[in-house]
Amino acid sequence: MTAPAKISCRHLWKIFGPDPQGFLKRHGEAPKDEDFARENYIGAVRDVSFDVYPGEILIIMGLSGSGKSTLIRAITRLNDPTQGQILLDGNDLLKATPAELIDLRRHKMGMVFQHFGLLPHRSVLSNVAFPLEVRGAAREERETRAREMIKLVGLEGREDYFPRELSGGQQQRVGIARSLAVEPDIWFLDEPFSALDPLIRREMQDEFLRLQKLLRKTIVFITHDFDEAIRLGDRIGIMKDGRLVQLATPEDMVSAPADDYVREFTRNAPRDRILTVGAVASREHVPVNGVNVLASAKIGDAAALVLSSDKAIAVIDADGKPVGAIDRKRMIAALYPDGAR
Repeated sequence: MTAPAKISCRHLWKIFGPDPQGFLKRHGEAPKDEDFARENYIGAVRDVSFDVYPGEILIIMGLSGSGKSTLIRAITRLNDPTQGQILLDGNDLLKATPAELIDLRRHKMGMVFQHFGLLPHRSVLSNVAFPLEVRGAAREERETRAREMIKLVGLEGREDYFPRELSGGQQQRVGIARSLAVEPDIWFLDEPFSALDPLIRREMQDEFLRLQKLLRKTIVFITHDFDEAIRLGDRIGIMKDGRLVQLATPEDMVSAPADDYVREFTRNAPRDRILTVGAVASREHVPVNGVNVLASAKIGDAAALVLSSDKAIAVIDADGKPVGAIDRKRMIAALYPDGAR
């Protein structure tokens, strides 16, 4: 990506204990696992660096206790990091005053969490308008904006409902509408759909992708579900024990895992929906038999054609130029990397 990063994190640490900064200094700002264990400190986020680019959906995932939620809370300064740098549009968030942070959260950041956090005594309209009320917007202005967001998330006609009268999916839509009411530049979502039933969760993922297509927000999205990550994310970061183990596109992560932990994490990934033909094609020989498949096609879409042919098939780019070949053996190896036949 060539555009300047919207968010840049550099050497971010979040350590819990009596003197986190002193602990870091004692160990040359590079404490080891045994140092944490011996001195009873918890390294929730350990030396994490990454960038998020404008319009990107960056997924941060990991198992429970991996540090993913602590990371997003550190980035937003809901919990101040122990050490490091967080740049938002080039400005250091760790140097922001409390008043500046409040202004950023009211105008530039939208947040959605697993628990909807709706105010039970307020209507849908009032819940969505609430952050604008806090900002000091006039009633007519905030209600007009709230109605626009309610329509955007598909809840038009339910403005006067109360949260108890809505399904879980509808309540989450209200939470999403409320977070968008302030027109944020950056959207932070911490496992927003994990409390929902599978069918509703899928519906909310569809809704999320529809909204992103319209709004093109810069998004940091936390999940523990790899299927959700590959469906929604442009890139995925996997965390373990507070460290960012790998940050890559879903295709790169599945085809070239950084270590055994990532390999195990992605073992059951739907490779047919992630890998492209171009990623698994051979560059050694390009057949000229009139049959071809696009390099950008997912291998699942090309599988029937390739597996039914006893000859290699040409792989072409978007301009029709041959870039390689794919045959039955390579297709099977891509679909079943553990040696299944």
